[in-house]
Amino acid sequence: MPLFLSLRLTGRRALVVGGGTVALRKTRSLLDAGATVRVVAPSILPELRELLADDAARLERAYESRDIADAFVVVVATGDDAINERVAADARAAGAIVVDATQSQRGDATMLALARLGDLTVAVDSGGSSPAFAKRVAGDIKERLGEVYGRAARVLAHARTYVLAVVPAGERAPVLRALCDLPVETLGAMNPVEIEHEAEAAIDRLRGKEEAPTPRTAICASRASALALVQTRTVAARLARRGIATTILTVTTTGDRVQDKPLASIGAQSLFVKELERALQARDADYAVHSCKDLPTALPDDMAIVAISAREDPRDAFCSERYETFAALAPGATVGTSSLRRRAQLAALRPDLRYDDLRGNVDTRLRKLRDGQYDAIVLAAAGLARLNVRATYTVPFSIDEIVPAVAQGALAVETRAGDDALGAELRAAINDETTERAVACERAALAALQGGCQAPIGIHACLEGGRTIVRGVVATTDGSKVVRATIGGDVDSLESARSLGVALADNLLAQGAGVIVAALSRPDFQPLSGRAIVLPRTLPRPSRIAAALRDAGAVVHELRAETPFPGAAPDLLVFASSGSVGVAGPYLAHLAASGIRPAVAVMGPQTREAAETAGLDVALEAPEPGIDLLVGLVCDYLEGSAR
Repeated sequence: MPLFLSLRLTGRRALVVGGGTVALRKTRSLLDAGATVRVVAPSILPELRELLADDAARLERAYESRDIADAFVVVVATGDDAINERVAADARAAGAIVVDATQSQRGDATMLALARLGDLTVAVDSGGSSPAFAKRVAGDIKERLGEVYGRAARVLAHARTYVLAVVPAGERAPVLRALCDLPVETLGAMNPVEIEHEAEAAIDRLRGKEEAPTPRTAICASRASALALVQTRTVAARLARRGIATTILTVTTTGDRVQDKPLASIGAQSLFVKELERALQARDADYAVHSCKDLPTALPDDMAIVAISAREDPRDAFCSERYETFAALAPGATVGTSSLRRRAQLAALRPDLRYDDLRGNVDTRLRKLRDGQYDAIVLAAAGLARLNVRATYTVPFSIDEIVPAVAQGALAVETRAGDDALGAELRAAINDETTERAVACERAALAALQGGCQAPIGIHACLEGGRTIVRGVVATTDGSKVVRATIGGDVDSLESARSLGVALADNLLAQGAGVIVAALSRPDFQPLSGRAIVLPRTLPRPSRIAAALRDAGAVVHELRAETPFPGAAPDLLVFASSGSVGVAGPYLAHLAASGIRPAVAVMGPQTREAAETAGLDVALEAPEPGIDLLVGLVCDYLEGSAR
């Protein structure tokens, strides 16, 4: 069984015999370790030449035995086995350590794949059988463990120095073991003063001055992506400060598993949530950490959200390797996004661009951008910040340009309903009251709009000058129809936050947002199907209002002075101008003689005045000119009358 030793190569001489790709990899590793490297080979790769700036470090000729002189370690990496065997024999005779990259059993040592986490280095060895796989495993270790392990190692290094200075020799080992047994998240979150206090407490326990506390633990369900694990570890570290250690249970969700389809086409809510909730329901986990924007508006009865984290940057970010800004994109450029909300608002700003679906975790999406599959992509600024990654050009959109998703940038912590003790600890450790109220406002608005977390709806609430301002947008996926609203109010509780969210939704619905949402949830839905509408006209040209009403399923009779009256009584009489009221005079008299008093809709205050002067009762008014606004109000009114 091999014994692994860590050699300190700083300032030591290393010889690499060979000039190809293997030699390049080994040279990089030696230089990273601080060695002084010389390479000898008849032909040396250009990349290897650039790596060794000093001409004396590159000998472009055949190997000679004298090259071994003063070398502490010799790496054999040529394609000629006879030369490799000769170099290994020369090196061993000279007392140098031999690393044979072609036949590991012929060498004295192997160079391991390394995962560096701050001051902590984890080595992976495949016995020379599969260096590429060892490198992959090292990468997996780095991604799964994260920088918190490196921070923990730095904290323990400080603790060791402190313990060596203040603790008698016979007590040092058990004190250091006790510190190493602390949860990694706890160690990673400690500062030097805190670890010194913990060392003192360990000394007291060792000397019998107090009972060791009973450790408290919890299991957290999390998605396995790098971003999800960063988010989960953030929560776990906060909880660890309250003495509760967390074990992370990684779960694959539907949204993670199905990568070959757009999110909106998978046809389910809770794409990144329900499997985590099942782990809670099965008691495989005690709590779950979600990106709050992934949560549906209604939770299962046996689940509860116990904490909302302080919000990271809620904005969406433009990312590109070629173009500095969204405005700089050339017409026809390809923009990648998996969000219908982003696509709708982007298309409203730039209908001249092509918008393609983009799936995968943040690193995968950025790689696809670097590979040239997209001219630009749009990602959540929060995820980029948490992973500390970016594209060459990364520019956040303003909230007014692209309204973020409900709860974007916040984390939600979920437990089983009734787990009050753990819920209270999580709330005390994580919850941010300002963000919680903003999220409550946004979720209430989304619920009132009856939109899911994948719908093209953006809602964002924030404090501005002491008041809560909430912005909302509902748009068709092609950006051709966009409804916006902004309102403000005083919010001092979750109840008042939710009330403000409902008020925003009412404002959007009054502008016709309900029709957009309904059409998206039911593509074949026609809200005015079978409804009879009479539209008096003053001009002979085709009516855009009539066309829009027919698109919504209505049977529209365009009434002009020369046309016959419709046979049946209408569900609604729609006046688009004050002049059209005069055109309808004979028809109104006909209806009155038949005892029919139709419901009336008008566009604008002048038309209302003309209709009321004619003795009509106006049921609804579009306050300003706008076909979408008028048709949306008509749909809401007639749908309501049907109920």
